[in-house]
Amino acid sequence: MKMTRWRGTKESPGLMMALDRGGQCKGVAFRLGDGDRREQLDRLLRREVTLKPTSYHPRLINMMSDAGPLRALAFVINRQGTTYAGPLTEEDVVERLATSCGHWGSGADYLYNTVRNLELRGIHDAHLWRLQQLVAARIAAS
Repeated sequence: MKMTRWRGTKESPGLMMALDRGGQCKGVAFRLGDGDRREQLDRLLRREVTLKPTSYHPRLINMMSDAGPLRALAFVINRQGTTYAGPLTEEDVVERLATSCGHWGSGADYLYNTVRNLELRGIHDAHLWRLQQLVAARIAAS
């Protein structure tokens, strides 16, 4: 997902991970808290589906948890949206993550924080580790 705010700029867009249709992934699912679920869903939808055209399509998905199968609300990238980055080479991804920065920090910080938080939850993603190493090497070389 192309980021022109937060961790990138219009001149130097950053990248953020997003779910795309097809395939599968390991991750974290969050349960809505006690209280007004309608209000919580409204806030969630306002946060995730705000751009026109929207960056995401809300979808109900099947997932597996430690407690068994569940249905969950997920936000899948809109391939026709303005933030869809399209297919990128690994070199392009590394370059963008190593050089992009916005008012919330850098693309490299985003990647590091993602890898670290997944690891803390027992999820080791070899591809993200490789990207982390390549981004660190790109930054060290500059």
